[in-house]
Amino acid sequence: MFKSLFHWKVLLNIVLAMAFFAGLVWLTFRWLEFHTNHGEEAPVPNVMNMTVHDAIKVLDDSGLEYEVDSFKYDPKFRPLQVLAVFPSPGSNVKNGRAIVLKVNPKTWAKVAVPDIIDRYKGLAFNQLNLVGLKVGDTLYEPSIQRDAVLRIMYNGTSIKPGTLLPKFSVVGLVIGSGPLRNVTIPNVVGRTVQEAKKIIAQALFEVGIVEHEDGGKDESDIVYYQDPEFGAQRDQGMQIDLWASKKTPAELQNKIKQLDEMYRPKIDTTLAPIQYNEVSPIEQKPQAQKTATTTDQPTSTAVKPKTVTTQPVTSPSSVPKQNGTSPQTTKPVEKPKPKKVVIE
Repeated sequence: MFKSLFHWKVLLNIVLAMAFFAGLVWLTFRWLEFHTNHGEEAPVPNVMNMTVHDAIKVLDDSGLEYEVDSFKYDPKFRPLQVLAVFPSPGSNVKNGRAIVLKVNPKTWAKVAVPDIIDRYKGLAFNQLNLVGLKVGDTLYEPSIQRDAVLRIMYNGTSIKPGTLLPKFSVVGLVIGSGPLRNVTIPNVVGRTVQEAKKIIAQALFEVGIVEHEDGGKDESDIVYYQDPEFGAQRDQGMQIDLWASKKTPAELQNKIKQLDEMYRPKIDTTLAPIQYNEVSPIEQKPQAQKTATTTDQPTSTAVKPKTVTTQPVTSPSSVPKQNGTSPQTTKPVEKPKPKKVVIE
């Protein structure tokens, strides 16, 4: 076995394999040196405080690649000014190495406008401040949503939530001032349901019940009746009920009369008005004074006092006649003498 291992043919194969492996390693390192430009280095030029356009031109002339990264906006520096370089200027790098440039952007980073539509104005102000937006002009217009945000304005135009704006931009808000009082109801009879809804919304009223004659929901039906009627005075935000049909209002006069009797009954003004007279309160007669009784309140011994009563004197005319004879005269009753009460 050992003799076969040391045979000259086996040894030759081993030497050839080792030579092939060494050549392969040498070729690999030679390829890496060529591919990575081994030994060829270039210094990083100083492009600090240059504009990004001038810095890129210098790096291109040096055969170096570059990557531009925006820093947080700093108003102390010029827009697009190079604030940092990595690797640092003066370092030796290989040709083709990417140099990172930190550049001051033109303005603040953009932020998304939060969704503050229909929110209370106090909450809307806080949300805008949290994302870095400032509130400028606040305009008020009539709306049933009192103190709620109706629209967001930027540079005179209305914008939607989610729009990207530079940080610290100034936006305006349109806020509802509450409904107007005693506004005339618009006339939507003869219009389609779709048109009537638009007219009602423009007048800042709400659409109430929409009753279709055929029971459907076709918005192309014609409105033949509305309540409240056209010309009535109502506050904004009130509901307007609609009755619609595929027929014209002229073909539905009987139906309109029935609705008038239900929602607009007529008052008969030919009857005499009812008069209301004020009735004076009944005067109460003063009650007869009761006969006074004299009582003595002793300090030590309680003695019951005697009450003194007087009989009324009857006049001759008040005594009835007896069998046609003249009434008898009566003597007045003598008043009893008061008795002395001695308290021992």
